[in-house]
Amino acid sequence: MGLRERLPQDLHDAMRARDVTRRETIRLLQAAIKNAEIERRGPLDEMDIVALVQKQINQRRESVEQFRKGGRTDLAEREEAEMAVLEQYLPPQMSLEDVAEAARAVIATVGAQGPKEKGKVMGPLMADLRGRADGRLINEVVTELLGG
Repeated sequence: MGLRERLPQDLHDAMRARDVTRRETIRLLQAAIKNAEIERRGPLDEMDIVALVQKQINQRRESVEQFRKGGRTDLAEREEAEMAVLEQYLPPQMSLEDVAEAARAVIATVGAQGPKEKGKVMGPLMADLRGRADGRLINEVVTELLGG
């Protein structure tokens, strides 16, 4: 079952369980999907929805950082709870070793030789690992492998 079919069922289950955080997070995700489809003027495929979920998680991660800096632990905890709900809609995430292995393969393929050629690696690698690994992790691994 794809995400598009799973979300309404999960929303229904959250409503039955009176799980407010899960219910509201799913509703926000459905609204984000609908807005993206309106903007695109067409339906999103499964990978586009996964990318949108990842974007929502990243936004919440940044919010958590800001709320913690501002001393608003209550809001930070709410954002973290929403992140936990959203992470259930991502495919299994790759380990650090798997990301490094994929990065080495792309580096060998494009022949990158140093930090200045990071862009050559990041494009194909991000496309290949889309939705399966966090962009920050990929960036850190590539930077380390290229000696940057």
